[in-house]
Amino acid sequence: MSFMKTAAIGLAAALTASTAFAADVTIRLAHLNPEDPFQSHSGTMAAVFKSLVESNSNGAIEVQLFPNGQLGKDNEVIDQVRSGLVESTISSSGGMAQHYPLVGVFDIPFAFPNIGVASQVMTKESSFGEKFVGDLEAKTGLKVLGLIDSGGFFAFTNSKKPIASVEDMEGMRIRTMTLPTHEAIISSLGGQPTPLPWAEVYTALQTGVADGQMNPVPIIAFAKFDEVQKYLSITNHVITPYIWTMNPDFYEGLSDEHKTLVNWAAEVATESGRAMSRVIEASEKGLPLLAEKMEVNVVPPAEQAKFAEVAQPAVRALIEEQYGAEGIGMLDALLTSIEEEKAAY
Repeated sequence: MSFMKTAAIGLAAALTASTAFAADVTIRLAHLNPEDPFQSHSGTMAAVFKSLVESNSNGAIEVQLFPNGQLGKDNEVIDQVRSGLVESTISSSGGMAQHYPLVGVFDIPFAFPNIGVASQVMTKESSFGEKFVGDLEAKTGLKVLGLIDSGGFFAFTNSKKPIASVEDMEGMRIRTMTLPTHEAIISSLGGQPTPLPWAEVYTALQTGVADGQMNPVPIIAFAKFDEVQKYLSITNHVITPYIWTMNPDFYEGLSDEHKTLVNWAAEVATESGRAMSRVIEASEKGLPLLAEKMEVNVVPPAEQAKFAEVAQPAVRALIEEQYGAEGIGMLDALLTSIEEEKAAY
């Protein structure tokens, strides 16, 4: 809104107008990825949420966006939300794992048969989603607004050679999030896990600190890893969540009307983000774009089964070792939910 309609309008009038239209509530929403809603699903989620909340509250709520990790590393921003310095954040599983380690149960390799099943299971409303979100909220004190995949199934990129078999992973230095489960996957396949924060990944690939990394196609595309990686191998070996949280005291301080607005706006925004990931992946912004500069290969199901045979037991053993019966119980609940959704197709 402009307050300078004519040169005669002075500072006092501007301040008066500013006060009259000032928001009653401010929500600061942070996320790791680009602000452009056509580049990343969290950019989409943030943009849709901001538009819906501000317009449907008649300006009573202002949503300030902080994309591209402006407020710090993922786990640091979660700390800020827990302490009330920031109202809300959309976090990767790597960041959340430092606050809620059981997020690692999603990392059981090749558990999801397709993106349809993954989309049904990885929501707040699924039987598993309700159990997972309830446990996360109880243990972290955070309010969960949304649960979504991180952009699709993970693929490998690297600068050395195509990854077409387990043997091709031998000695490969693969950047992972700071997730023990991801490190276990790489180690079990004969690679060398190289855990690094997101802000350091591009430089690590550029300088050879890491030979490769794993992420969904939309993330590989917007991060411009095609500039520093030659090979893209479609393995579909794992799919991880992004978790949208809010400070619970802030949420409880909202009016009932504003709580309802925040809830449904977050739901619509999350579904918009889910759809945008599929669009990016299939469009000239995703795999076709990467294929122009990278050598792409698809690992066939028979070879995927060999990857799974090696990696699944390693991740399950790690979950049992680190999280005991509770971890195995959460993992088995996830696998049961996946089987239920598979049967529904």
